[in-house]
Amino acid sequence: MRGEFVDVGGVRLYYYAAGTRGAGEPVVLIHGFPASGHLWNDVVPLLPPGHRIVVLDLLGYGRSDPPAADDLSVHGHADRVLALLDALGIRDALLVGHGLGGGIAQSLAVRFPARVSRLCLVNSVAFDAWPTRTARMWRRLHALISLAPPSWAQSVLRTTLQRGYAHAERGVHSLEHYARAFAGPDGRATLVRHLRAMDAEQTMALAPRLGSIAAPTAVVWGRGDPFFPVAVGERLRDAIPGATLDVLASAGHFLPEDTPAALGAVISGLLAR
Repeated sequence: MRGEFVDVGGVRLYYYAAGTRGAGEPVVLIHGFPASGHLWNDVVPLLPPGHRIVVLDLLGYGRSDPPAADDLSVHGHADRVLALLDALGIRDALLVGHGLGGGIAQSLAVRFPARVSRLCLVNSVAFDAWPTRTARMWRRLHALISLAPPSWAQSVLRTTLQRGYAHAERGVHSLEHYARAFAGPDGRATLVRHLRAMDAEQTMALAPRLGSIAAPTAVVWGRGDPFFPVAVGERLRDAIPGATLDVLASAGHFLPEDTPAALGAVISGLLAR
C-alpha cells in the first residue's frame, strides 16, 4: 500500500490508508517507541471490512519528518494526530495505541472525547509506570549517547528492545527496520530527543480523568512484557469505566507483531460492541 505525507503544523507526517470506506467508523493505529506504522502490518489485514483504516508514523519515527524544536510529549504527539484526523476529514475514530501510542490515545480520549468513538490500549504507557528503568538510564546517559557513534546507539537500542519480542527472529527484523530512523548523526540526535521527552508527568495528570472516558474500551496486554507488567493493564481496566482486559500468554511487549490474530479479534470485538 502506498502512503502519502500530510503537512501538520509545519511538519510532515506519513500515513497510509487501508480497508474500505464503508459505514463503519474509521480505525486509527498509533505505534509507540521506537516503532513506526510497520508495527501493524500483520494486524491490518485481519480487521473487519467496511472500515477506513489509517496507519501513521509519528513525528520522528519511520518516514515522518525528524523533529526540530517540536513537542515530543504525549500531548504534543496527540495534538498532531488530531490535526492529521482533521486533514483527513475524520470526525471520530476507534483509536488503537501501543506503548507511547497508548498514552497518546488516552490523551485524546480525555481531552477530546468527541473525537474518540472507541479505545484500544495495547501494552500502553500509563500512570507513573514509565519511562522504564532502562529508558531512565538512557536519559541519564544522553550526553554520552550524543557523542557515541550512531551505530553504537542503534546497537544498544536493538539489543535492549529485543527482549520485548516473544518471537526473537521477528524482533531482529523489525528492530532493524525501526532503527533506520535513528541512523547517522541526525538520527542519533532524534533518538536522544525521544528519550529526553519521555516523562510521566502528563500520564499522571491524565490518570484521575480516565474515569471520564465514555468510549467503549479494550485493554490488551502481553503477559511476557518485560517493560510494562500486566499490573499496569489492570490499573487501566479498573480506571476506565466498562473497560475489558485481555492478557495474552504468548505475547511480549510488541504484541501487535507477536500475536496479530489475537489482537485483530479483540479489535473486531470492540467494533461490534
